[in-house]
Amino acid sequence: MTEQIRLLMADDHPVVRAGLRAVLEAEPDLVVIAEAATAEQAVALAAQETVDVVLMDLQFGDGMGGVQATAAITAREGGPRVLVLTTYDTDADILAAIEAGATGYLLKDAPPEELLAAVRTAAAGQSALAPAIAHRLIDRMRTPGTALSRRETEVLELVAAGLSNAQISKELYLSQATVKSHLVHIYAKLGVDSRTAAVAAAKAGGLIRR
Repeated sequence: MTEQIRLLMADDHPVVRAGLRAVLEAEPDLVVIAEAATAEQAVALAAQETVDVVLMDLQFGDGMGGVQATAAITAREGGPRVLVLTTYDTDADILAAIEAGATGYLLKDAPPEELLAAVRTAAAGQSALAPAIAHRLIDRMRTPGTALSRRETEVLELVAAGLSNAQISKELYLSQATVKSHLVHIYAKLGVDSRTAAVAAAKAGGLIRR
């Protein structure tokens, strides 16, 4: 008998979970043993159940997000692998998830065969990145001088949300001089000279969410 890969699905949309379950459980080697509607619930279930792979959404309602849940799950000794399954393909989301310990990153519009292959790859402890995501990361590595750092991305996301330098400094526990310095670097990397232009360029380039 084929050894089964035990899965935990974490997504706040019941319809999405039902659709995923139908695709996954049609395979003899995959079994969904638990579902979580919140990130907190996912962390708790990953600790309680014997799970091989967690399929983790990034965006939940209020409370903990998918990145924080991924970090909590992967920090545990012998914990399951986390495969992020999301609609977001920005550099900010991808880097945050991978830095949090995700083994793979897949978009929800991926074909079923790609999802199944990614689950099995993640269960084997290997990296499971969607081709488009892998290309994005390779591009960043090839042109590091033009890629925004994690902190620069955080600053720009807050600019996009309409926060002033003073508010960003408070939110990120940085001095206003440091915030200004980050903005100077962001402008140079994006080839722009204003906050509005920086936000527009970053959204167009998939660096922050639209």
